[in-house]
Amino acid sequence: MIKKKSKMAKIDFLALAVKAAEIADNKKAIDTIILDICSVTTIANYFIITTALSTPQINAISLGIENFFKEHGIKPLRKDGVSSPSWRVIDYGGIVIHVMSHGTRESYKLEKLWEKAKIIEQKILKLKSEKQIVDIKKKSVKAKKD
Repeated sequence: MIKKKSKMAKIDFLALAVKAAEIADNKKAIDTIILDICSVTTIANYFIITTALSTPQINAISLGIENFFKEHGIKPLRKDGVSSPSWRVIDYGGIVIHVMSHGTRESYKLEKLWEKAKIIEQKILKLKSEKQIVDIKKKSVKAKKD
């Protein structure tokens, strides 16, 4: 019996996490961090935590990230807080994105909860991610043809 390889196995979650953080930053999010949680839990590879200054900004950041992933053929496994004015969670399996108001972020202190996770320096990875995003785009186009 031949097992078909999962498309999810081919996804470079680190490159996508860096790109999602960059999109958040381009939408004027503040204090965006990427946490490598692989050594701490199995629920995901990376958390992105970012702060928005208003509900419309939470919506804009979330939509910008969702549109990017959608363009690359990646759908969220689940979304939470769609009607919340202070916290949106988008779960892509290997990446969980938290877009929060300042007060909510201060209240829940996710960084403290996941303090054993490694913080990824996104500026160092930016150039690498841009090349990998191009590769991901090529793979998604090829997968659509197959």
